[in-house]
Order: sequence, then structure tokens, then C-alpha cells
Amino acid sequence: MPAIDMKLEIVVVPVSDVDRAKRFYGGLGWRLDADFDHGDDFRVIQFTPPGSGCSVIFGKNVTAAAPGSAQGLYLIVSDIAAARADLVSRGVEVSEVFHDARGAYAGPDQPYLFGRRRVSGPDPERTSYRSFASFSDPDGNGWLFQEITTRLPGRVEGETTFASAAELAAALRRAEAAHGEHERRLGRRDEAWPEWYAEYMLREQAGTELPT
Repeated sequence: MPAIDMKLEIVVVPVSDVDRAKRFYGGLGWRLDADFDHGDDFRVIQFTPPGSGCSVIFGKNVTAAAPGSAQGLYLIVSDIAAARADLVSRGVEVSEVFHDARGAYAGPDQPYLFGRRRVSGPDPERTSYRSFASFSDPDGNGWLFQEITTRLPGRVEGETTFASAAELAAALRRAEAAHGEHERRLGRRDEAWPEWYAEYMLREQAGTELPT
């Protein structure tokens, strides 16, 4: 039988003060999708991060989990410095960018959130999956930015897509830099640069070998 698509679309975040959480997540620049208030017994609020296919919900009688118990919630970004700077400009306390020490990435996500394995600064080679920054909501639910520009093989299926203009622009800048090296090796202008850009961006997102 053909596989049935199963799309993760909702993550529940346990909070103690619904209105405070609504102000916090709205202040991140996330899109408010819903605020359903059914009186004293039930309220649910949904927010979606920019470009995300998955939303978060929180509210009253939404979950029995303890407020602040959600940890290791990953937000994937193509430019971690820009993502961090955006939240800082919004008054959010965000850790400095840090990276794993090649081989120290083992065990639960919480050591990254609490700092036991952090190495200051982004990954020296800016390798995908290795640069992070963390922040928490007012209840202590822990979020991580993770920088990914090139996916591991098999992580992307179907057509190449970009979630936002900013993500597409970042991919174009990376292709431009790589194409500059390509032209230096050629020793001349590459008239087929549009095709080269397109091939580079497709392979980068699919996680296959990049053109040279």
C-alpha cells in the first residue's frame, strides 16, 4: 500500500499564564492563528513561526504537562546570527551563538539548553546542524535555534521549496559566493551562471554533492 502522509502540524507548549504567553509569542513576530475562549473551562491559542509548517498551541486545559516542561524545541534557521539579532531587537533574552565540539553531541537535548556542552561561537566551518542559540519563554519552555543551510541526504523529498523571501535570498547569497570561486577557477565569466545557481541551490537543499 502507498504510504500515507503524516504531517506534524501542532506542538503543545504548557504555560501557567495564558495571556502572558500570548504576549510573549506574539512579540516574537509569530503569526496568531487562533484564540478560542470557551469561558472558564477551556481556551486555546495557536501561533505559527515565520515560514513554519508546524504551529504551537497553549491555553487553559489544553495539556496536563507542567508549565515549562517542554524542552528542546527546535527552530531551524538559515542564518543564525540574523535570527538571534531579530529576537534581541524584540527584547528577548537569547544566548550567544554556540556550537558542538564535534563528537560531544550525544545524549538528550537539555545539555545544550542548560549549557553543559556549549562551545562559544558558531561552528568554525559553519557546518549545517552544528550552530545553535537558545532562549526560553516566561515559563521556562526551552527553544533552540539551529542553523541549517545544507540538508543531509534523504531529508528533502519532492520539489525544492523556500519558506520565505529571506530564506531564498540567503540561498542565493551562498550560491553567489560559491559561483565566484567557480569563476576564479575558470578564469573567465561563466555565461551559464543562472543554470549553475539553480543546480547549486537544488543540490544544497537536497544534501547532495555541490557543483564546483
